[in-house]
Amino acid sequence: MSLSTSLKKRFISLLLTMMTLSGITGSAYAQRELTDDERLINDPRVQHRSYVFAPTGETLPYAVFVPSSYRAGTPTPLLVSLHGLGRTYDWLMGYEGFLDYAEEYGFIVVTPLGYIRRGWYGSRPTEIEQIASYSEQDVMNVIGLMRDEFSVDASRLFLWGHSMGGAGTYQIAVNNPTMFAALAVAAPAPRADLSPTVLQAVRDTPMLVLQGTDDELVPVEQTRLWVAGMRGIGMQHLYIELEGADHTNFIASDRNNMRKVMSFFDIVSKQ
Repeated sequence: MSLSTSLKKRFISLLLTMMTLSGITGSAYAQRELTDDERLINDPRVQHRSYVFAPTGETLPYAVFVPSSYRAGTPTPLLVSLHGLGRTYDWLMGYEGFLDYAEEYGFIVVTPLGYIRRGWYGSRPTEIEQIASYSEQDVMNVIGLMRDEFSVDASRLFLWGHSMGGAGTYQIAVNNPTMFAALAVAAPAPRADLSPTVLQAVRDTPMLVLQGTDDELVPVEQTRLWVAGMRGIGMQHLYIELEGADHTNFIASDRNNMRKVMSFFDIVSKQ
């Protein structure tokens, strides 16, 4: 064996050991693509930020909106917002009227990535098991960053999501049952084999559910079953079923429905 071959093998062995010790695996990296960090929204009100994700050493993006009424030292509500499958981390910032209402009601808004654009926030198994936990952990890390930087009112921390983000809302709320003051989901897409009884952990947390009858991706019957399950466990909830509404545009492009979401959080915020 030549000296160069021997050194190369030693180098590869050392590299693999370092990756194992640091929790970085090739399979996890293989799941991330350049498009995962793409941003879409160019609204000057949106701040595009990033931080180093400790388990892998990667830099992950997130987006922030801060209302003009914000003052350091004054407790302010925070709305954590989870995007749908394959969408950019800042996608929700572009929903019609969203930031206008956040400004009107005085909410800080943050939109995490969830590690990758298809990570499901831990609500569904991923091809690489690690990715599911990373997706959920990224959201929790971003919440921590926001609480460290801003004067977030711990009693007015809210969570909502659309489609995959709705499934993530269920997942993260159930795993952190005392963290959020209220929850909202639009066309939520939980696993088909998951029972709404999992929401027992957050039965006392107010929940808003919006669903279109003509949703081509999330059948209205599925959401009705979950709403019935909420009713069965005595969960505080408000269900708004929108006749003829689709999966995406009914919330992304309709200011009136976006106002329903923000008005709901504002009402809870003032209680």
